[in-house]
Amino acid sequence: MTTATDTDTGTGTGTYAPRPGAAPLPRMIAAQAALETRMLLRNGEQLLLTVVIPTLLLALFSSVDIVDTGAGKSVDFLTPGILALAVMSTAFTGQAIATGFERRYGVLKRLASSPLPRWGLMTAKTAAVLVTEILQVILLTVIAFALGWSPHGNPLAVLLLLVLGTAAFSGLGLLMAGTLKAEATLAAANLVFLLLLVGGGVIVPLSKFGGAQQVLGLLPISALSGGLRDVLQHGAGMPWGDLGILAVWAVLGLAAAGRFFRWE
Repeated sequence: MTTATDTDTGTGTGTYAPRPGAAPLPRMIAAQAALETRMLLRNGEQLLLTVVIPTLLLALFSSVDIVDTGAGKSVDFLTPGILALAVMSTAFTGQAIATGFERRYGVLKRLASSPLPRWGLMTAKTAAVLVTEILQVILLTVIAFALGWSPHGNPLAVLLLLVLGTAAFSGLGLLMAGTLKAEATLAAANLVFLLLLVGGGVIVPLSKFGGAQQVLGLLPISALSGGLRDVLQHGAGMPWGDLGILAVWAVLGLAAAGRFFRWE
C-alpha cells in the first residue's frame, strides 16, 4: 500500500499532500503571537494586573480628591500616568511573570526546539504585548473621556513614547524572567510594580519627593509618564529628553536580556 497521493516518480520518492515541513516563518510567528495573546487575555491574574488595576486607579483618583495633582482637572494629570502604568504592567510585570513560569515548566525549552527560531518566539511575545497594550489604551482612553479628559499634543510623540516605553520594559521584564527563578521573578516583578506605581510619577507628582525627584526622573516609568503628561496635558512638542531616557533603557534592557537570558 502506497502513501503517496500521486504517481511515483520512478526514483522511490512520492508527492505528499499536504507537503511535510515547517510553515513559512511569518505564519509561524503570527500563529504564536495569536496564541500568546489569547493566553494573556484568558489569564485572570494578568487581566487584574493589566486591565482592572489601571482602570480602578484612573476612575478612583479622578473622582475622589485624594492626591494633590496641581492646577487643572485630576483626570488630565492622571490619564498619562495610568497609560504609562498600563504599558509597564503588560510589557514588564505581566511578561516577566508569564515568561518566568514558562521557563520553569520547560515550555520555553520545548518551544526553542521547534521550527520557530528563538528570535521568532520573542517577536511573537512582543506582538502579543503590543496587541494587549492597544486594547488597554483604547479602554483607558474611553474611560478618561467619560471622566472629562481633554488631551492635547502631537499623536506621533505619544506613539514614540509608548513604543520606546514598551521596548524598555520588555527588555527589563525578559532580563528578569531569564535570569531569576520563577518565584523570585513573581515577587520581584510585583514589588517593582508597586514601588514604581508610588515613586514613578504615575499618581503622585515627582515634585512631592523633594531632592529625590532628579534621580526618580531617570526611571523608565517616570520618563514615560512625564513625557506623556508633557504632551497630552501641556501640549508640549517632542519630549526628546524623556525619549532619550527610554531609548537608553530599551537598548540596555534588550541587550542584557539577549546576553544573559537562560532558556532552561
